[in-house]
Amino acid sequence: MIITVEVKMTDELRKEINEIIEADIQIALNDYIEKEGSQGEKGDKLNAKVSQSEVDKIIKEYKRIKKEEKSNLGQVKKMGLVDKNGNPL
Repeated sequence: MIITVEVKMTDELRKEINEIIEADIQIALNDYIEKEGSQGEKGDKLNAKVSQSEVDKIIKEYKRIKKEEKSNLGQVKKMGLVDKNGNPL
């Protein structure tokens, strides 16, 4: 059960990351076309290859951050507690 949920979550994260990357590429292209003053001509469809190993690294880092946030120290940091000198804990 846990493995199934983990795989499903990872697949959803992978899909979301790919969508973010595609959107970022589209924004960069729109900015470039705007800057160059295109006459509205349509070109071929852009195909961008995203390394799945890079996506896996992003997922791994995301999970590490979420795990850190859920830890006891992460909860203390969320509270904004400070020590006697005013430094964050």
